[in-house]
Amino acid sequence: MSIPLILASKSQPRRDVLFNAGICPTIRVSHVDEDAVLERRAYEQGVSVDALPIADKVCTLSHAKALAVYEAYKAVAHTAAEATGERLIGRPLEVAAEQAVSDSGSSATEYTTETIASAQTRDFSDIDIPVECEPISTTGGLADREVGPLILGCDSMFLLDGHAYGKSHTEAVARERLQKMSGETGELWTGHTLIDFATGRVETAASVATLTFCEFTETMIDRYIASGEPLEVAGSFTIDGLGGAFIDSITGAPSGIVGLSLPLARQLVERMGIEWADLWNVTRDERFPQSSLKAPKTNVHQPGDGWVECACGRRHWGLNGAAGILLARRDTATGKVTHIVMQHRAEWSAEGGTWGIPGGAIADGESTIEGALREANEEANITPEDIDVVGSYCEDHGPWSYTTVFAFEKPGHTVQPKANDDESMEIEWVDIEDVPNHRLLTAMRTDWPHFRERLDALAATQR
Repeated sequence: MSIPLILASKSQPRRDVLFNAGICPTIRVSHVDEDAVLERRAYEQGVSVDALPIADKVCTLSHAKALAVYEAYKAVAHTAAEATGERLIGRPLEVAAEQAVSDSGSSATEYTTETIASAQTRDFSDIDIPVECEPISTTGGLADREVGPLILGCDSMFLLDGHAYGKSHTEAVARERLQKMSGETGELWTGHTLIDFATGRVETAASVATLTFCEFTETMIDRYIASGEPLEVAGSFTIDGLGGAFIDSITGAPSGIVGLSLPLARQLVERMGIEWADLWNVTRDERFPQSSLKAPKTNVHQPGDGWVECACGRRHWGLNGAAGILLARRDTATGKVTHIVMQHRAEWSAEGGTWGIPGGAIADGESTIEGALREANEEANITPEDIDVVGSYCEDHGPWSYTTVFAFEKPGHTVQPKANDDESMEIEWVDIEDVPNHRLLTAMRTDWPHFRERLDALAATQR
């Protein structure tokens, strides 16, 4: 299996550079306060932010981004490693098939949509599913790797006439910059920081490319700004978009101008004693579908994302399966469960408008608990440092499974859930008695009576 790469950036161009080079990264946004990072660096150096060399700025920011994601993954791995309790496993398709055969008197043993019709929406409410029980597993994930995953942080700035420029954000600033760039030569600097999660080793370096621009007319500038492209890119231009036509010449790695220098990234990987080809996880057919030279703009963004054709006749999301966090809050005096965190699913999602728990596809290299913790943090702001994992339930369909991870807020800690992306209309604490009154996701509606019983039992033993 390839070594997973985590890109500490939501930049689509950076993702595309990697994808078309054979690497589909896991995307994890760092949420770093860039101004604060540079102010702290300037204070340490005893100079103003403007006096910091551009190479220092981009390397400092790339390091901060990679480190923030590294620390987030460490928190996930630590909470997963501290998990206690039991892992229950139910195999509803086997029971449904046996029941269908028994009811029909047939000797058929194949799973079909006819014999397992109830599985179409993961509704097994009419099936008594026996469960197997084993100690919860805390192995097989990120903490057990000898190499990787590798975390890559990047930051870009444009140097012109001795001044470093990041994103313009506004039309007025973009116009001023483009007027200065007309017919001039500048440098695009990109800092790269690579961290090996397994060892904590860090490599940092910067790439630089020299660009000469054409003479801009006011019409060019007006129409380029109207496109919106120059507002949210370093230096107010791109090479892989509309701005590419305005660049007359380039010296240096073209991919560095996009924001991720492939040659430098390869060199950092090799400094760690890792072969660049060990990161490849995308086939040529996936990179260039139907002869397209662009990375696919689909909802398959990360390793582990994709549909599995299940034995129940449905397609399920998650090539490695999926998992979510059922987080409960307890009364400080009695220890009884009072609330759980619930996700109101976006209308465009499967069974949109229903309520369930935050979760999603398990990424390559993750355990089920790590995947659940990461997804819940990304979607719902459930911070792994503030919860204890106390058990899980795996609904095993054979080629695919969904794991519900049971967790409590740590004593003295408070989780403040919120919707972090467009997959949710809202995320909130819901009173335990009010859960059945919500329009529940089919699987959640089926499982809730059992989950409520288990939460109460776990709460009684965790007092």
